[in-house]
Amino acid sequence: MRSAVVAVGSAIVFTGVAAVPAGAVEGGVSFSRVAVNGGKPIVVGVQEEVEVPAVFRMTTKLKYRSGPTVFPYRGKTGTGDTLHSAVITSDCKVVDRAKGVCDFEEWLYIDPRNLDFGNEDAGTWKTAARVFLPGDSQDIDDMSMPLEVKRATRVTADASPEPAVAGKTITVTGRVTRANWDTHTYQGYAGRTVSLQFKAAGASSYTTVKKATSSSTGALKTTVKATRPGTWRWTYYGNSTSGAKSSTGDYVAVR
Repeated sequence: MRSAVVAVGSAIVFTGVAAVPAGAVEGGVSFSRVAVNGGKPIVVGVQEEVEVPAVFRMTTKLKYRSGPTVFPYRGKTGTGDTLHSAVITSDCKVVDRAKGVCDFEEWLYIDPRNLDFGNEDAGTWKTAARVFLPGDSQDIDDMSMPLEVKRATRVTADASPEPAVAGKTITVTGRVTRANWDTHTYQGYAGRTVSLQFKAAGASSYTTVKKATSSSTGALKTTVKATRPGTWRWTYYGNSTSGAKSSTGDYVAVR
């Protein structure tokens, strides 16, 4: 995915997937305390650009001309694909001036409408940290930290009849769909195991009652007995390429 890297306070903008130039000077810079999106998967829909927060520490006494940044990549460090449409990095928050220690905040943006972004980008990425030095050199490090990027899911729920009669059957339907980054639409997600959950009136949390498997169109349907008033919802817990999601709850009164 093409990238634009912007450092706050700098007019320098880099475009394209940057590779380590031949003869680039490595060393003299270390990165630590890296956290991207709070360690949680990055879940991306089909239209909205996603802002991903990150923090890190850089230690160096070298002068640098742009950056630093942390970002997802695949392939070899510095020569593979990167996954961001733009990156904004804060100014240095000095921790130890004598040793050149700075803390940074970062905002990394992923736009699903980017022409280079598609379904193949879902899954596990690696995390790199990089700073551009004077001339054509840079320091880039593999942080040995996997980063999950997932396609967003949507889940709906409808419980009927409303109100229900105690001891009679309630039918709960719904649908689970998943973001298709190639077509920029949500499509039915077939063969998914989805949990039907119930929260009794006055309770603070949901409990899983049973599970169902989505149809070829992502449709969900099951029946339960009406015992007490409360709210029903479907929850999909996700997988390695798809995000977790719960539907909005549907309240059913029981008489």
